[in-house]
Amino acid sequence: MAVDKSTPILVVDDYKTMVRIVRNLLHQLGFENVDDASDGAGALAKLRAQRFGLVISDWAMEPMSGLELLQAMRADPALRTLPFIMITAENRRERVARAEQAGADGYIVKPLNAEALRERIARVMGG
Repeated sequence: MAVDKSTPILVVDDYKTMVRIVRNLLHQLGFENVDDASDGAGALAKLRAQRFGLVISDWAMEPMSGLELLQAMRADPALRTLPFIMITAENRRERVARAEQAGADGYIVKPLNAEALRERIARVMGG
């Protein structure tokens, strides 16, 4: 099954340049329905207000980190099954394990590129 390119995607990062990079990569991959939030709390508000098919979030954000966002989503029956890809600059095994234990569907280590993003999206969304 191919990934539906019209799937609404929420990009969450407190660093505007990173949001722009991820948006551009998604557009290169054919995804046009992309929204963003600058922290976990803002992301939760958007997730509760409209439907998304995927969340791509940075780990290191203030005041609510990507890990805290993921934990809040997995505790919310309406958001529990929403695919979630974590992006981080850290490649330590224990960090990957924490993300997986919290319920992340995928994990990408910066620097980000279109191929890594395409592969991870395909893996978590069944395409």
